[in-house]
Order: sequence, then structure tokens, then C-alpha cells
Amino acid sequence: MSQRNRSWALILVIILAFVTMPAVRLGSAQSNDSLGASNGLHHIKTVFVIIMENHNWTGAGRVNSIRGNPAAPYINYTLIPMASHANNYWNPPHLHPSLPNYIWLEAGSSLGLTGPIVSPEAHRQSTHEHLTYLLEKAGLSWRAYGERLDGRSCPVTRWHTPFEFFDDVTNNMDPHSANCIAHLRPFSEMKDDLENFRSARYNFIEPSLCDDMHNDCGEGQIAGGDDWLALNVPIILRSTAYRSGGALFIVWDEASVGDGPIPMIVLSPFAKGNGYSNNIHYTHGSTLRTIQEIFGVGPLMRDAAKEEDLRDLFTTFP
Repeated sequence: MSQRNRSWALILVIILAFVTMPAVRLGSAQSNDSLGASNGLHHIKTVFVIIMENHNWTGAGRVNSIRGNPAAPYINYTLIPMASHANNYWNPPHLHPSLPNYIWLEAGSSLGLTGPIVSPEAHRQSTHEHLTYLLEKAGLSWRAYGERLDGRSCPVTRWHTPFEFFDDVTNNMDPHSANCIAHLRPFSEMKDDLENFRSARYNFIEPSLCDDMHNDCGEGQIAGGDDWLALNVPIILRSTAYRSGGALFIVWDEASVGDGPIPMIVLSPFAKGNGYSNNIHYTHGSTLRTIQEIFGVGPLMRDAAKEEDLRDLFTTFP
């Protein structure tokens, strides 16, 4: 073979090697800066997160555990048989009470917030390194629905969701911030938004303190939260946004006893479902990583860069 023919043969081999190279799997080994904005090819298009409170999945007795609890028939006998769920999902080590766990789900860290409910004005965050900023930067819509949000003001003097702690959401803690008010909406609007095809790509849903099973709500706390889920989860599951590429994550903010395990339930047309569960160790960084991968927004933030994502709970991801 002539030198010229050998050169062309070598070039052909190199080209074929690149063409047949397998795609990189987006998982826990992927580099932090390799995420790019979603190009529309992902199967999961819309994410819903319902945040419940202050209970273990197992290990805290009947009063504070959800699995098998007769006070939670909808979770145990309707959701679990149709969903995927995690048996080994924990709040970050020793991270209590609720607020730092909410911040962790948004930013992959508590950002120094370690106490109970506080005024956002007193603990404002100037960083842009949080999920909803990355979504906006990528042109992806988001909305938080809260039963304690009035839709007329930005709650910079009281805590409802994690988002009002960030200056880029509140326009530097402006209680009249149009940006904040547009994104933080009363929960009562969710049903109409779904029925009229106005849902955002990322939807964060926070029930009231009693509807979310908060442990200040007496003996009926688990039953009350279970009833709330039974009433509202079907609204999401019937929506076009869910049926045409949605994923619903129902997660508790923290354990009542120790750090967990806490419940994580996943419903999606692309979830394994049918009662599938695993024992992979997860934490809130896993949820944040999963959402970043679904929407292709990066870099993976703080703890999200270290944790396993939730892909094992899906047949197709993302």
C-alpha cells in the first residue's frame, strides 16, 4: 500500500472510531461542567416536587414512620404499588430542622442556614448558584405553589419556600418584587394552570404545615397529609403536562428520628413503577442532581456533584 493510501486508511479509522463511540452516560461520574441546557430530546419535560415534612420512611415506630402505617392508606396502598420508591433516602447528615433541608434541595447546601424558620431578610443569599437561577438562565420556566402564599406580595419577612432567600428571586428583598410574585403563587392556582396548559417546566409544591404532616399538628398529622395527597396527586397525574412527559417526586424534608430513612416516591410515565424500590443511598443532593440532569442545567451544584442521581427508579432517564 502506498504512503498516500496508508494515510487515508488511518484517517478513515479515526473517523469511524469517533462515529461509533458510545454516548457518555450522565451519571454520578460525569464532570460538573459537562451539563448543557436541555435540547428538547429528553423524555422528561416537566417536573413536580411535593415537599412533605418531618417523618421517617422506616425506623421511627408507628407514630413517625410512613411505611405500612394504617394512617397513610393512600401512600401505602395506592401510591407505592403504582410508583417507584427509595428505601434508603436520607436528609443530609445531622441537618435539622426543616429550613436548611429546603435550601439544600434548591442549592445543594444549607448555605450556612442551620436554624428554624427565620426571616429571609435576615439570611439573604446573593449567590446565583441555585437551581431556579440556572433554569431561568436556560430559558426554562419555574413556579412554586404554596398554601401559605397569597400571590400579592413577596414573602421576604416570613418563610414559605426556599426561593425567597435568594436576592435574584426577590429583586434584593423587595416585598413588591414582580419577579418574586410571578413565581411564588397560591396553591389554589395550580389546578387551573394544569387544566389550561400553563404549568411551568419545574413546579415546587408546598402544602400548609398541617397538610404536609408537620409534627406540630397533633395525632392526625399523618392521616391529614395522606388525605391531602389523595386529593391533590390525582390532579397532577391527570394533567397533560404529567402524561406527556412528567415526573412527580414526593419527598419529605427531614426525618423525625435521626436522619432517616425518609420517604421518596417517584411517579412518571418513565418510572419503573409497579412498586419498584431499591436500597441505593440517596439524599437531597440526589434529587437536586436528578432535576439538573433532567433539564440539562449545570454545573452540578455542591453536594449534587457528589451524590447518586435517582435514575435507577426510572426505565428511561432523562
